[in-house]
Amino acid sequence: MNSQQRVYEFGPFRIDTMKRVLWRDGEQVQLTSKSLDTLLVLVERRGEVVSKDDLMKALWPDTVVEENNLTQQISMLRKVLGEKVGEHRYLVTVPGRGYLFVADVNVPGNTDMNLILKQPGSSRIPVDLEQNGGKLLGASSIELDRAPVQRLIARSTLRTRVVLFACLIVTALMLAAYGLSWRRARLTGDREPNRSIAVLPFKPINSDATSAYLGTGMADALIARLSNLKQISVRPTSAIFKYAEQQPDPQTVGRELGVDAVLEGTVQKLAGRVRVTVQLVDARSGSPIWAQTFDQEMIDIFAVQDAISQEVAQAMMVKLNVEDQKQLRKRSTENLAAYQEYLAGRYFWNTRNKEGLTKSLTHFQRAIELDANYAQAYTGLADAYIILVAHKICSEPEIEAVQKARSAAIKAIAIDGNLAEAHASLAMIKTRYDHDESGAEDEYQRAIELNPDYATAHHWYSEHLAIVGREQEALTEIRTAQVLDPLSAVINTTLGERLFYARRYDEAIAQLRRTIDISPNFASAHYVLGLVLEQKGMFDEAISEFQKFRVASAMEHAADASLGHSYALAGRQNDARKILHHMLSVKDSEPFEIALVYQGLGDKQQVLSWLERIEDTNCEFGMMLRLDPRLDNLRSEPRFQKLIQRHNSSGAVARLSRRAG
Repeated sequence: MNSQQRVYEFGPFRIDTMKRVLWRDGEQVQLTSKSLDTLLVLVERRGEVVSKDDLMKALWPDTVVEENNLTQQISMLRKVLGEKVGEHRYLVTVPGRGYLFVADVNVPGNTDMNLILKQPGSSRIPVDLEQNGGKLLGASSIELDRAPVQRLIARSTLRTRVVLFACLIVTALMLAAYGLSWRRARLTGDREPNRSIAVLPFKPINSDATSAYLGTGMADALIARLSNLKQISVRPTSAIFKYAEQQPDPQTVGRELGVDAVLEGTVQKLAGRVRVTVQLVDARSGSPIWAQTFDQEMIDIFAVQDAISQEVAQAMMVKLNVEDQKQLRKRSTENLAAYQEYLAGRYFWNTRNKEGLTKSLTHFQRAIELDANYAQAYTGLADAYIILVAHKICSEPEIEAVQKARSAAIKAIAIDGNLAEAHASLAMIKTRYDHDESGAEDEYQRAIELNPDYATAHHWYSEHLAIVGREQEALTEIRTAQVLDPLSAVINTTLGERLFYARRYDEAIAQLRRTIDISPNFASAHYVLGLVLEQKGMFDEAISEFQKFRVASAMEHAADASLGHSYALAGRQNDARKILHHMLSVKDSEPFEIALVYQGLGDKQQVLSWLERIEDTNCEFGMMLRLDPRLDNLRSEPRFQKLIQRHNSSGAVARLSRRAG
């Protein structure tokens, strides 16, 4: 490795590339040469995902090695840097792509300057600061008259000669550095490139509902376009939706979402025209990077989005190739009315409640009626049905709603095979309802390949991995989703759930309490926190969380089952039996939920009898059998072991059937 002679600082660490030493708080850290090389590559390419192939070529340029060697180097680095499992202070593994160095890096001084002195006989001494393909950049050639220098050196003692020569060199370097910094300031505004961005909902100046949809929709459209650029990490719509009713400070948003830049704006409709005022703000300093006002006919709203996307990419110092420019200008529809219906659909879909989701269905369907080839509208329709069914709040029979979701996702892919959201939606359906593990795996991988920053794809893929028994990978995926969408209540809750199933209860409690601090009314966070507190023996606190879940959620049966289980463990047998009696009298009670109450009451035979009634088509059943701590005392029971074997066998048959079909 021929790294430039630099000093890098991040956190308590300092790398001296000339001495090839890593320091921590002034003390040298023991690190192998190859591990240091690995760290240098990642630090020097900080802010971008370095592929495994690129890393291996850089570390072993003339040798064919196995990928495991790289994995070992990364693992060693994590230990040296003090990263605990699941932390991402320095290194982030981006599944299917490579590694990303995410810590802020300071470069105290530029020491990679080449001092070139001409041989005696020349009349000038040029000091070249930097070369690029034979062309000198900045103040690249500062010339000193050589004759006076030679006379001074001839009359001086050796020591004086050294001092004089050193002074001349330092002066030349200072002048050269000043010239280069002046030139760079002119070219970039003395700014480091921004690599991540949050696009806030545009504030409507009009008070009508259509302007509200347009403001959120503008942000959603720009997020979709900018997400096509691999050089920029864009926070998803779900991450910025919370700011729709706020007046956030860009620096606060930058800190909360962990981004370099924030795009904010206003939108106003007036007499068939639309005026959009937008500015890109440096999240670290709060200083504007770029600002502009667009005043167009409403029908030209797509041209406005094209222009904003292009300007933002340039302001963030992204070099656009032909394909990038094509992606930025890509439009899912040219029909303005269909587009407005789609915006309204996404607006209501993001509420994630029954009323909003039901309204979103209507708007997505209208968008499709206006433009039968509107791929994003079909994806929105699929997503709406998926959430309604998953939350058990769909007014249609589940089998019909799932079929509509499947058809919509397939149609979206048929129209635009590069739409990541559509592949993720189809993958969710294949996991939960088709029991097609290999098909779901392919669709999730495709979605993440198309848009690595799509947090929902990583989130749903995590659920898929947990269901099929790949728990460690599931935890990795949900952490990736959290990095991409750090304020998402559902993603943060799912991370707490993964930690719960891994029996990492203290970590789960801390994670879920942070989630509730962010989203106090998110029902599922209270439910999962109740599960964890129960395992810690904190029954009163657990019961309190389950009660909050019951009030805030439509899933009263799940709440009652967990309440009954906790009541029994807390010694409140009568309360538990009241819940059990009610559940037995209701036709649509789930066998697993009834089994849970019996489990709390200590009736193993009834527990096993009810568990045996669960149909093998329930894809989450196997995960619960394998992982749920509430069933741990049954694991040595022969009937329980047969249940697991039966589920595994039926899953294998389903997989073979899918492959054969």
